[in-house]
Amino acid sequence: MSETENTQPTIADLGQALRDVDIELPDEQVESLDQYRAVLWRWNEQINLTRHTSLEKFVNRDVFDSLELAKLLTQRERVLDVGTGGGVPGLILAICRPDLKVSVCESVQKKAKVVEAIVSELHLPVTVYGCRAEEVLQLQTFDTLVARGVAALAKFLRWVEPHWSSVDRLLLIKGRKWVEERGEARHVGLLKNLELRKAATYLTPATDAESVILSITNPKSSLRRG
Repeated sequence: MSETENTQPTIADLGQALRDVDIELPDEQVESLDQYRAVLWRWNEQINLTRHTSLEKFVNRDVFDSLELAKLLTQRERVLDVGTGGGVPGLILAICRPDLKVSVCESVQKKAKVVEAIVSELHLPVTVYGCRAEEVLQLQTFDTLVARGVAALAKFLRWVEPHWSSVDRLLLIKGRKWVEERGEARHVGLLKNLELRKAATYLTPATDAESVILSITNPKSSLRRG
């Protein structure tokens, strides 16, 4: 029997788990998050979408990270979640910040189709792109690109480098290796014309592991778009 079948958490369990880490959300959002969790875990039995198949990890990692990110997004921003996997942080942002215009992209077709199925089942107003972010940026513009655990900073910046005219900023969730990644990106010249700052620092509940959210902008590109 899988962990998801064994625990069978309820909406009340999720509500309590959220309160345990000082997250207060409207009842309808808690219900939507619980529906998303249940559908995600169900699909996860068929295709590997997430390792966070306990209520504690879902709340302490997926929801917590997404809400820390949400604090940095202004009203009605157009957001693209790059490499969404099973929908984190994009679908959680769509649930908890319904004012945002959220899109997600996933280059692995099997995963993208599952995310489309989840979005359809939950009736979320989210656009799903089953392709690489570079292809999306050739067609659409966004205020912010968000990502968690997708690639090292240098690799991510190489992807975005030709497409700064299509996006205002990046918000990237990183762990303790972010300083090393920043050093590598600087060494190869990828931060030369960009502004990088730590937009947020927080401790993951239960583990006290430090995470940061890096904000990266291209001032010249922003001026052109402005």
